[in-house]
Amino acid sequence: MKLYNIKDHSEVVSFSQAVQQGLGRGQGLFFPDTLPQFDDMDALLAMPLVERSTEILSALIGEELPKSQIGELVSEAFNFDAPLKQVGEHIHALELFHGPTLAFKDFGGRFMAQSIASVSDGKKITILTATSGDTGAAVAHAFYGIDNIDVVILYPKGKISPLQEKLFCTLGGNIHTVAINGDFDDCQSLVKQAFDDNDLRQTIGLNSANSINISRLMAQICYYFELSPKFLSTNVINWLWRCRVVISVTLPLGCWPKRWGYRSSAFIAGTNANDTVPRYLQSGQWAPHQTVATLSNAMDVSQPNNWPRIEELFRRQQWPLGELASGWADDEETAESLRALSQAGYLCEPHGAIAYRLLEQQLEDGEEGIFLCTAHPAKFKESVDAILDINIALPKPLAEHATRSVLSQTMDGDFIQLKESLLHINNR
Repeated sequence: MKLYNIKDHSEVVSFSQAVQQGLGRGQGLFFPDTLPQFDDMDALLAMPLVERSTEILSALIGEELPKSQIGELVSEAFNFDAPLKQVGEHIHALELFHGPTLAFKDFGGRFMAQSIASVSDGKKITILTATSGDTGAAVAHAFYGIDNIDVVILYPKGKISPLQEKLFCTLGGNIHTVAINGDFDDCQSLVKQAFDDNDLRQTIGLNSANSINISRLMAQICYYFELSPKFLSTNVINWLWRCRVVISVTLPLGCWPKRWGYRSSAFIAGTNANDTVPRYLQSGQWAPHQTVATLSNAMDVSQPNNWPRIEELFRRQQWPLGELASGWADDEETAESLRALSQAGYLCEPHGAIAYRLLEQQLEDGEEGIFLCTAHPAKFKESVDAILDINIALPKPLAEHATRSVLSQTMDGDFIQLKESLLHINNR
């Protein structure tokens, strides 16, 4: 498999190089130079999750890694279910939060950790990543205890939920966490500055665990194929045509399965008040605003990392970007949707509530709707309890970390200070 840098097509790398390098020149994202076609979609969708994901990732990665090795990586990473729950007559929730850190990012984080460990040949690596909530926990737990890999996670101080923070900032060992005085975009800016420092990259073996890393993106494509087999076993393509799925801008990779049968208008790119993508799709002008804090903090991102890949996919396939539906919801609307879901007998959290609201608004007659539930409601216990006047019991992963001390250091958005910290960690 070869991948090219979206910003500089002359930079072409292998899958192993892309996994270890993270970003290309000029902070460019890597993109596959060929997109495989599956001839028998019905047979693919009839497979169990691990077997199907092995086929999908093998087709994407190519002959660089044997299928048997990819199967081992997938089996180790995807060792949990993604159940589909009915919420209304024509609306269903795909629950992606049954992994060890109770969030959808366990899919990508765990496969990425397995991939990096398998291609690094024991070289010392420093993983630097930014999180707006769930990435931090998924990455921290996926890499925790792996030899010769240090993980440094930046997050906006006071702008993730306390339980999200506890889940990844209490591990210690090879996991180092830094609370940045700023928002997520400030954290991501520091990560990109680090990747622009070639000497630093070489000295500490710098890599990233954000969705800019192609291995994480590829892994997260796989769960979209869980949608169809959970509904119908026959006439799959017709079902795909009738189905509408809601995704958030932090999950734009949902558009990738359009290559294999989904229509682009079946996807709704939904956001909270940080509505850069919906405004862009309506006006054609990319005009990020200052990021604002919301109930759905994992979507408090004004410049989503993977959006250039979505545009590249649509350009390559010659699909009109205007076909992609979109929408956004503010905190009041989010709370209203949480209450509506509760009355329907389904306990959700703010991100899923936004997806549900937009799906309900845009679902047409004759369509089946699915919204993605990206995190366990207990990860947002404070806000969900207050809105619904309940007391959510903590699942085991959260209960185990809730009483532990946060080990993070606090830092301003100063790259020089971050660089010194990274060099110190590398020299331990």
